Amino acid sequence: MTRLPLATFALILAFILSPCFPTPAKSQVLPDSSLNGPQPTTVLVRVVAQGAMVLGREVGGARVTITDMATSSILATGLQQGEAGDQNQIMRTPHMMEEPIYSSRPSAAFTTILQLQTPTLVEISAEGPLAYPAALQKTSKTLVLIPGQDLTHDGIVLHLSGYLVQIERPRPREPLIAKDDVKLRASVRTLSGSLVRPYGDWDSRKLHIYGEVLIGDRVIERLQMFYDEGSRSFGAPFFVPPSKDVPDGITLRVIATDLSTGNSGLNQVNYPVLSERLLSISPRE
Repeated sequence: MTRLPLATFALILAFILSPCFPTPAKSQVLPDSSLNGPQPTTVLVRVVAQGAMVLGREVGGARVTITDMATSSILATGLQQGEAGDQNQIMRTPHMMEEPIYSSRPSAAFTTILQLQTPTLVEISAEGPLAYPAALQKTSKTLVLIPGQDLTHDGIVLHLSGYLVQIERPRPREPLIAKDDVKLRASVRTLSGSLVRPYGDWDSRKLHIYGEVLIGDRVIERLQMFYDEGSRSFGAPFFVPPSKDVPDGITLRVIATDLSTGNSGLNQVNYPVLSERLLSISPRE
């Protein structure tokens, strides 16, 4: 029987046993700084009017604040700036789940880069529209931010509910004359500044829009308001009470509400009421 050389035998044995006993892999441990050091994390936030567009410069934008829930420290704060977005893309184009809605065209956003070292539970809050303090709304949500995992594209979307209701006639602080017939007019827009009107993307036929005349806290008349295309506002006539009945003036209030979306808004203004006009007849010469 032929004997194999010892070196050849060792090579054959190593070849046979190698699949069963692979060579140990080199360590995959990353440098300690990559695992434990702070990592830049981009966070993009969009504040959007419920059922409408992004709050952009037309309505003063919105203020966004990111707070560390564990320490209550503010990680970032600033203003959302930019455009309201593409109306056709946002309001009229069907979208699949996870498909971008607001970022496919330029639209307002707040972007910050946080230096995160560990997963961090944060509260992201927003308030706006900043150009209309009387209609200011607030909202917030909590979520965990992961170091190095950027949140971009549509980003974190926060919705604000409400309408911008502005009484345009009579003008604020304009004195009213007792027993006069006066026309109340008011415009209604979404919080992103889009006009509410019949048959539009924001169809006023789906809303309940009405006016009220108040003496003190008591409503004395409710007014059905109709849209006028010329003034792009809603109007209704009302009768000014006698001055003796309203020593402190009257309050006009306009309300717009949509029960299907939960959006509601109002505006009210107090007006002084002057005594009835006296017809002065000049004596004949």
